[in-house]
Amino acid sequence: MTTPVETLGQTAADLDVLLRSDVVAGLPDDAKMQLLRVAGEVQRRAEALVVETVASVDARPAGSGELAFCGRFGCRTMGELLQRVLRTDAAGAGRVVKAAKAVRREVELSSGVRLPARWPAMRAAMLDGAVGVAGLLAATGPVEHAAVRVGTADRLLADAELAAYARGCAVAAQGADDGHCADADAAVDGEEAPPATPEDLRILAQVIVQYLDPDGAEPAGDIAMRARGIILGRAKDGVIPIRGGLLPEVAGQLQRIFDAYLNPRVDGPSAPGVVVFQPSVLVDHDEAASTEAVGATGDDVLPSDDPARTIETRSRAQKQHDTLAAVLGIAARHDEMPRLGGAAPTLVVTVTADDYIAGRGWAHVDGIDVPVSVRTAAHTACAGGVQRVLFDPAGRIIGIGTSDRIFSAHQRRAITLRDRECLIPGCHVPATWCEIHHVQEHSRGGPTHTDNGVALCWHHHRTLDASGWEIRMRHGTPHVRGPAWWDPARRWRVPQPVSTARDRPAARRSALLRT
Repeated sequence: MTTPVETLGQTAADLDVLLRSDVVAGLPDDAKMQLLRVAGEVQRRAEALVVETVASVDARPAGSGELAFCGRFGCRTMGELLQRVLRTDAAGAGRVVKAAKAVRREVELSSGVRLPARWPAMRAAMLDGAVGVAGLLAATGPVEHAAVRVGTADRLLADAELAAYARGCAVAAQGADDGHCADADAAVDGEEAPPATPEDLRILAQVIVQYLDPDGAEPAGDIAMRARGIILGRAKDGVIPIRGGLLPEVAGQLQRIFDAYLNPRVDGPSAPGVVVFQPSVLVDHDEAASTEAVGATGDDVLPSDDPARTIETRSRAQKQHDTLAAVLGIAARHDEMPRLGGAAPTLVVTVTADDYIAGRGWAHVDGIDVPVSVRTAAHTACAGGVQRVLFDPAGRIIGIGTSDRIFSAHQRRAITLRDRECLIPGCHVPATWCEIHHVQEHSRGGPTHTDNGVALCWHHHRTLDASGWEIRMRHGTPHVRGPAWWDPARRWRVPQPVSTARDRPAARRSALLRT
């Protein structure tokens, strides 16, 4: 009599012959498709054999002194044994153990007879090759998650429906263990639904749970409400770690904000490539006339589709950080934001006057016990305001001075309409998300005026001094000059955002009128 090991060993030997023959590569497409189908049948049955073997292992009662099955072979757990014998990872071994628990048949102590499995119909579907480990877990997982609120009778009904669906039969149209579809209409028409994938089974199982446990979502929501939270950790390597959990709807809103801010239009090309410049005189005669009217300096208009774009070096995580920074800035400026001390919640960065003027030393962020660079203070001051507080040697406040350097709402709106997006070429962050930058620094006499303000996203505003980009104003029109790697000739250019393409004729006429 052939043993199970000999039978499976012969199958493995036959597969070895097939794989060594190199016949697969020469098969036509139809034959390859059939081969994949049969290989799937073999794979699911092999998985069923593994699961059934693990499920049949007798449990050793705790304290009995008997060595467990895995211990007999030098392993601490069944998972460790499966990792070694199946050459799988811990996650794969864990899935097999979990599947085995779902289809395990306990032995009745008095008679020694094996009792039905917890999921008898799904076990039969697994043994028939209708589902593998992934399908079994996808079908049983949602119901098991709600097990304390789903009775045995309801679980068995769900078991029958899921097993029928796995085979492609009409729902609830088969017996638990017969393994055959019994839908009369399907038999008459000669049609059956396609066998279900694990994802199909998971979706059906979730629908069944919603029907069997209509109140289940609310307790889960209560758990989520208790578990939600955000905690700012202690500073490490110059950054503040964040940990916690978001409610699904909050995470969804944040993800939509990330998606909007990190839309592919916001990025430049992935690599510098060959830098090619297209002067405006070659693009459009009217644009050339507009450029001459603006400054007659030989500067070029930089259309939005110019191949010479800014090169994006930030990772997605870094861009999401910068998105959150911009969102917090917008929220702090919003009229509906709660007041703090009678004013909008304002980021306060303190620095000594000498260090601020010299551009060196350290600054401090109110509420965060970690020093930051003076450049951070300068960036904050550019986007916000400066208040000079004088102390005497004893620490008494002896003088307070303020400077009106914050662009008003009307000025912001006007600059936003003009620039439409971040001024740096290739960055399409909408201007409404941007900060307003003083082209001529306020500390050096630059006015808080629309002719001295441009829209820059949080990232480009913060890195402007070190990035090599330069900005100037000519007759109220912003000009940009890129670093040498971007434009070896370092020409001044007039950015033309995508969103202003439809307005270019009017812009040209306006430029001509200003002269």
